[in-house]
Amino acid sequence: MTTGSISSAVKRPAISIDPNISGSAKMYRGMQDGEFFIPPVPYEKMDPKFRRQRVINKTGLDVGDVLIDTRQHFAFLVVSPDEAVRYGIGIGKAGFAWSGSAVIGRKAHWPTWTPPSEMIERKPKLAEFRTGMPGGVDNPLGARALYLYKDGVDTLYRLHGSPEWWSIGKSMSSGCIRFLNQDIIDLHSRISRGSTVVVV
Repeated sequence: MTTGSISSAVKRPAISIDPNISGSAKMYRGMQDGEFFIPPVPYEKMDPKFRRQRVINKTGLDVGDVLIDTRQHFAFLVVSPDEAVRYGIGIGKAGFAWSGSAVIGRKAHWPTWTPPSEMIERKPKLAEFRTGMPGGVDNPLGARALYLYKDGVDTLYRLHGSPEWWSIGKSMSSGCIRFLNQDIIDLHSRISRGSTVVVV
């Protein structure tokens, strides 16, 4: 969003950029989700900037689309021309990262995780999950997953949950974008299939 001068006769109210610290206890509380219990996040140990919050929309994207800023470790969901919801994220190590534009081709609750053959080659113990690891609290995809497709083809790149709150704000996963489980549930509930995701 481009900022410009505003006439003194027409004052628009400032958009609040509240880190919602007072609401963090509610946002990141433990919760029962179907048959699984999601532990609370010790949010007080996190840098407040990585907690979910509303910010000014400067993405240039349409409402309902998502910008992944891998440098800053933020994801922005555009909720209006003026506002976005910002989430802290963890990203892939150098050499594993992906960038570009894709669409949400599939959404899943407690998704099955199937390690790619290249990962099994690096970590042979994962061979037992060659046909997939059922969803659950120990599953690397967490409580929800959003699958990115480009030109109708699965990129094998995901936006997904994780209980590893200490990984948010860091580059340490094997290529996909990880969110706190509570945050990916929030994003999953707001976004639709076909929405654009831009990773930069």
